[in-house]
Amino acid sequence: MGKVAVGAAVVCAAAVCAAAALVVRHRMINSRKWGRAIAILKEFEEKCGTPIGKLRQVADAMDVEMHAGLASEGGSKLNMLISYVDNLPTGDEEGLYYALDLGGTNFRVLRVHLGGKEKGVIGQEFEEVSIPPHLMTGSSEGLFDFIAAALAKFVGSEPEGFHPPPGRQRELGFTFSFPVRQTSISSGTLIKWTKGFNIEDTVGNDVVGELTKSLEKIGLDMRVAALSGIENGDFSSCLTNSGVILVNDTIGTLAGGRFYNQDVIAAVILGTGTNAAYVERAHAIPKWHGLIPKSGDMVINMEWGNFRSSHLPLTEYDQALDVESLNPGEQIFEKLISGMYLGEIVRRVMLKMAEEAEFFGDTIPPKLKVPFILRTPDMSAMHHDTTSDLKVVGNKMRDILEGNTIGISVPQKKMNKFSYYLPFCQISNTSLKMRKIVVELCDIVATRGARLAAAGILGILKKLGRDTVKVGEKQKSVIALDGGLFEHYTKFRNCLESTLKELLGDEAAETIVIEHANDGSGIGAALLAASHSQYLGVEESSS
Repeated sequence: MGKVAVGAAVVCAAAVCAAAALVVRHRMINSRKWGRAIAILKEFEEKCGTPIGKLRQVADAMDVEMHAGLASEGGSKLNMLISYVDNLPTGDEEGLYYALDLGGTNFRVLRVHLGGKEKGVIGQEFEEVSIPPHLMTGSSEGLFDFIAAALAKFVGSEPEGFHPPPGRQRELGFTFSFPVRQTSISSGTLIKWTKGFNIEDTVGNDVVGELTKSLEKIGLDMRVAALSGIENGDFSSCLTNSGVILVNDTIGTLAGGRFYNQDVIAAVILGTGTNAAYVERAHAIPKWHGLIPKSGDMVINMEWGNFRSSHLPLTEYDQALDVESLNPGEQIFEKLISGMYLGEIVRRVMLKMAEEAEFFGDTIPPKLKVPFILRTPDMSAMHHDTTSDLKVVGNKMRDILEGNTIGISVPQKKMNKFSYYLPFCQISNTSLKMRKIVVELCDIVATRGARLAAAGILGILKKLGRDTVKVGEKQKSVIALDGGLFEHYTKFRNCLESTLKELLGDEAAETIVIEHANDGSGIGAALLAASHSQYLGVEESSS
């Protein structure tokens, strides 16, 4: 009996030892995997580094590319497009003006009542209209007739006391955010449709002319000023005749900022995409072959999303994203700093952690393999999580990665909106240390983007000679910023502003102001219609 007991004890001890060995082995494996996850994070952080020295190199490169883009067409990755807008709002503009904003499956019509310097923007109203899908692939006439009818309905609600006197036209600013080739301030031909539109008979035609025909057809007497994302064209005595303006939404933001503050010298959009525009002296534009405007100024649409430099801190994840995008090799700066891509970069790093370090356990969440499943607003929510157990991060991870069916629009090669049907995967047991890594990952991506955006702004200031304080001068320089990324991602915004101050130094930083220009592009369209009103000279001569 004793021998049996001893044998049993030996067997039990062996079993316990074996179990202990398994536990130790399991812990060692987990430790190695966790170490690999930390290594991936730290390597990524190192490659995303943006020390002040590197940021100054980026700013210098931006300055150099700006000069090159102004010197000749095709001389730089920065197109530095001449906008033909030489007359920004002064704040004195008065009256009722309209704006039309067409940039996707919806369009907006706006009415803005201006009261001059004393009253500013007295009031504004807008309506948003959905475009029926069949009109997005139908005829040019069908689309613009639909828009004109909606605009006429909106004009019909105009307050009684604001109807123009007989013989006077209403004036409209038109934001048309598709690629057009500008031929003058009053015309631009559509190069191609994007964003799901495919109307063949509009391509190659003047979009202002198309809208004007539809307005005339229904008897709506309205002078059109068009605003659009543009490609450059030739200048041809364009500051007279109809006075129609062809610029882009970033310039609308610049106009909106200038109406309120005459010290505004540039505008930056940081939203889904990104761009910048600024006021340049016309004599500093070698490729300008027209007459020097009376103001001596010309607004330049930089298209800075296409900036690239060897000094940009690109990682393997950025390079893979670029290769798989619709425009490989293009818009590199945009892919580092804009809202379209920040969340996607986070997803790609998390996927590598899942593949090489079993970050989510033995199974890789199928949804984690879906491009753009993690949006920048989700990333922002996790980054701003202040709960002690990072509950928001856990909930977001579960909401994004659990389930088995999704529909998502993906800006990837050969991909439009589609549905994925994936095996179900449960993500309910993320540990606190996992959540902390996710927050740190969001911080790395957002910080890099914000600091690079600040370097870009410094590049503009350097080009204009506003990055230093001259003896006896302390002129204020205001940058108008707009876009959902800047407005809603607080940590991104704060990082951008603090980095710009760090780059400028205390003395110069006191002269530079960042102002949020909320919906600047929409209001700006109406403001540009006002500042280029065909009745300005008439009113001045009759007063």
